[in-house]
Amino acid sequence: MSQEMLALLVEALLETTYMVAISAFVSALIGIPLGVILVTTDKGHILENLPVNSVLGAIVNAARSTPFIILMVAIIPITRMIVGTSIGTNAAIVPLTIAAIPFVGRIVEAALKEVDHGVIEAAQAMGASPWEIIKKVLLPEALPAIILGLTITIISLIGYSAMAGAIGGGGLGDLAIRYGYQRFRADIMLATVVILIAQVQLVQSGGDYLSRRLNKK
Repeated sequence: MSQEMLALLVEALLETTYMVAISAFVSALIGIPLGVILVTTDKGHILENLPVNSVLGAIVNAARSTPFIILMVAIIPITRMIVGTSIGTNAAIVPLTIAAIPFVGRIVEAALKEVDHGVIEAAQAMGASPWEIIKKVLLPEALPAIILGLTITIISLIGYSAMAGAIGGGGLGDLAIRYGYQRFRADIMLATVVILIAQVQLVQSGGDYLSRRLNKK
């Protein structure tokens, strides 16, 4: 493999890392509060509000059921409005983030629902406000599970970012299609696959380690 190809692989890896990091950060920033709202507004919880819960749940389900490749094409006008273009790494971040937010929301919701309700009732009995319960009980108790959920999200985003290459999203997927598939370069295809597998392994190992360190049980 030539020096030029190695340089392209490094550049594509950096682009993929950039896309995944930004979209994971923004989706966590929005998805975690979304998951908290989905749990706390549910029937019998600390901020019960069934209309809000039903509407949010329906939106999340609709977003999650849309295949990523269709979502990318469908929101091209929104992508252009936000970043000024529909191709490249910055453009790919928009659909990646929109796809990940409902995913994170449901993962956080599932993690929070595993928190023992007795702990919540004990906090209420001591006069804790809903915000204090969320901040000091729900999130700390569910944190290891949330970390594992975010790990799964990042791994999914790595796969989605490779798909984004199909419509000029940049990164390893774009490199694999333009140089590997279209030019019949099996070595480029193999190299991108190996790099993607290594990325996934690193993220999974890091997520597992962090979750174990935060687990008090």
